[in-house]
Amino acid sequence: MKRKLMFFMTFLFIGIGLMTAQTSGVTGLVTSEEDGQPVVGASVLVNGTSLGTITDIDGKFTINNVPSSSKT
Repeated sequence: MKRKLMFFMTFLFIGIGLMTAQTSGVTGLVTSEEDGQPVVGASVLVNGTSLGTITDIDGKFTINNVPSSSKT
């Protein structure tokens, strides 16, 4: 019984680790090249996906559940 429980727990933790390793979040700040001020309402997209958001009043953005295979 203990052996089956340990076997089950091992695969459970491995499965959880694999699931969390496949997605991540991205945060950032968009600023203007001319004056360095934050850009309000800029569209930010992950290439090759339909994931995206817009920047807030401070030029900040957050995108959750970004696949680890995405680079830009």
